[in-house]
Formats: sequence, C-alpha cells, structure tokens
Amino acid sequence: MLGSPSNWTGYRGALAVAIALLTLLSTGPTFAEKRIALVVGNSTYQNITRLDNPRNDAALMADTLQSLGFNLVGGHAQLDLDKSSLDNAVQNFGRQVQGADVALFYYAGHGVQVSGSNYLVPVNANPTREADVDFQMVDINLVLRQMQGSGTRLNMVILDACRNNPFGARGLRSSEGGLAQMRAPEGTLISYATQPGSVAQDGGDGHSPYTKALAVTIKQAGLDIFQTFNQVGLAVKRETGGVQQPWVSSSPIDGTFYFVAPAATAAPQIAIAPQQQPRLADTLRPDPDFVPIMDAALLRELSERLYEHNFDPETPYGKNGMKLAISKFQEKSNMTPSGEATEGVLTRLRKLEDLKPWGSIVYGPDSEKWGISWNHASRRAAVEDARSNCGSSKCPIELSFYGRSCGAFAISGKSWSLVQRDTVQKAKDAALDDCGRTGKSCRVIGAVCADGSGR
Repeated sequence: MLGSPSNWTGYRGALAVAIALLTLLSTGPTFAEKRIALVVGNSTYQNITRLDNPRNDAALMADTLQSLGFNLVGGHAQLDLDKSSLDNAVQNFGRQVQGADVALFYYAGHGVQVSGSNYLVPVNANPTREADVDFQMVDINLVLRQMQGSGTRLNMVILDACRNNPFGARGLRSSEGGLAQMRAPEGTLISYATQPGSVAQDGGDGHSPYTKALAVTIKQAGLDIFQTFNQVGLAVKRETGGVQQPWVSSSPIDGTFYFVAPAATAAPQIAIAPQQQPRLADTLRPDPDFVPIMDAALLRELSERLYEHNFDPETPYGKNGMKLAISKFQEKSNMTPSGEATEGVLTRLRKLEDLKPWGSIVYGPDSEKWGISWNHASRRAAVEDARSNCGSSKCPIELSFYGRSCGAFAISGKSWSLVQRDTVQKAKDAALDDCGRTGKSCRVIGAVCADGSGR
C-alpha cells in the first residue's frame, strides 16, 4: 500500500473553476439540465455472427447526443465490449446519472430474450445452455435499476438489438426472435427498433434504418419525446416498406421533454426542457471589457469556457479562484488582468476554437486511487473518464492536457508529482525529479500524451 503523500511540489493541474463558483452560484436557479448517456455498439462478436452496423450506429448516436448537450459515459461511444467491460460501463452509468435530469441508454448489437427476459450480448459471450445466460450476458433490467432512485426526471432506454437469436442452434430453446416487451418503470420510456418478438433489419448502407431515422429526428426542434419516437416509427415503416415497425413502452412522464426546444416559446413547459444559451446583447455597449456580467447563466458559461481552456486557479481551494482564472486568460489575451467577469472576456472566449484532443490524470491522496484517460473531445469528458477509475473516491487532484502535450504521474511512499511536458519522456523525467526531491525513490505509474501516444 502507498503511504499518505505530502509533496505538492509537482502539482501542475488544478480543480475545476466550478468549485470556486459554488458560493456564487449556489443561490441561483439551475439554467441547464444535466443529460447523461451511455452509448454501446457491439459488432465484432467472437463466437457468433458478426454484425456490420452497430459500431457505426453507436458512433452516429454518440456524436448526435453530444451535439444535443448529453455528456457521454467514457466521453464517446463504447464499442465492442466484452462482459466485464459492459458490466463496468453500466455501473459507471449508474454512478454518473445520480442527480442528473435526463438519463439515456442506447445499445446496438445482438440482444436475446430468454424466459421472457431480455439480455444484451457482449462480444465474448459463448453460452451452451440456458444457465450460462446470467453469467455471460447483461440483463436489461440491470440497466433500468441503475436509473431508478437516481433522481432523474426522465429515463430513456433505446434498443436497436431486435435481431435473430444467434444462439438458436445451441439448445437455448427458451429463446425467441427479437426482444420481449418490458414494463417501463416510472418516468421511463423504452424504445425498440421493432415490435416485441419481431426481428429488425440491420441495414445495408452502414446504418440500421432505426438508428438512421432516430439520429435525424431527435435534432428537429419542437418535437416532444412522444412526437419524436412516433416520427421515428413512421420513418422506419416507410423505409422498410412496412416490414419493420418500431415500438415504444412508456410509463406516465410528468411534463414535456424536448431533445431540441421549440425555436420560440412563451414560457418553458417544464424544468427539463433544454435551456437555450443566453446571449449577450446583439450590439455590445461601448467598452465591453468594462461591462460586468451579472446574469448567473452567463457567469456559469464563462466558468465552463474558462475550464475547457485550462484557465484554473493555482490555489485549488482559494476564494478568488474565478478572479485568478480570468486574470490568467486576460494576460494570455493581451488584456488588462483585472480579473473581472466582463462581456469582453466572455466574447473572446466564445471566439476561441475548441481544444482537442484531451488527456487527464487524476489522483485522490486520501484514498490512494488514481485514473488516466486520453483522446477525448473535451476536458470535462477526459476528467470524467479518468475519475471513472476511482470508484467511490472523488480523486480531486487533476492534471489535464491537450493537443500535443503529455502528462506523467510519479509516486513513492511519501510523495507524488503530476507533471505536463511536450513529450511523454520529458514528462516522466520531470515527474520523477519533482517526486524525488524528498529523497525517496519514486516510480512513474502513469504517463500518456493527449492523443493516446506514449502509453
């Protein structure tokens, strides 16, 4: 076991700007809902028929959902998962949906029903008898249970998995084609690619008819959740000449949910309808660099944009974290480093290009847990992926890096160091130097570049 490290010399990252804003924003209303999605696509099965399209379908859905404000478990589509990986992904999903407003689970791949229950099929599944199913596959009810009690207002389970039973010749006689109908728990909608007991088409153009229609329809503004899936059903029915008809099972859902809100509404119908991004005045007043931002939603946006461009305070728990982060950005932008949240600062941040790819290393000194990630489209996605390896530990110490930068984590019994450099070898060397200043022998336990090289 590692000792309790005390050396903060090599600390190069910092906690999210949001921590510094808790006091400022805790009394204001929540302006944007929290949307969490787990997207899984299994194609390259090892022991049964491979499928052409689920990987493509999952990637399409992941990109579409991210564009609609969903945070993805793992930061991207989870592809070709074996039993252990699928179990871990579902468990991480259950953790991340705690306190979220909307939870969405999407699966493309083989799925079977056995004794009236539906199972997702990992790529390494190889059952020879019915008793193997519970150990080699994932019961969809397990996914539903991860959502229950999480505090979400709406749960969605989307299953593009209603294909022929691939184990029919192996004596799983209780299996039938397609999936069985499930009862939707409170506040839940379950969408099948076709009717229960029926078989869906895999598609011949790289995508299944169902997922292709779904990805297009959910981007249309002003369709509530029931209108959305009705339009998907009609599109698939037309595409397949009536052979395939999607099916929805739903419990009563309180209020109205939009993937994309109507272009103009007099008032939001319920709290979980997406909040459109607040805008600065169409014509900024003179000297926007001196016009303070008072709106809580704009302050939240300012915080998020600073965070995604790695402008964090050096003192993680300082009360002036926001002011320090703004000052650093102003210095980089050749502005007077006043530290004030102004329209000019936010305008400049909005004009910056998104940074990518991102990597992150996180560490919890108290729990001695750590995590590492790479090749993510945003800093927040990289941090969430790295922290998914920390279990119940929060792993508050963070080093995040982007582009061609690399990070390394060195540790001994009494010290540790997180260092960023322009090559992975330089990062390793610097981390060992910083960590070893206490006179103890250190070792590098994690190192990677933002693009995934150097591992």
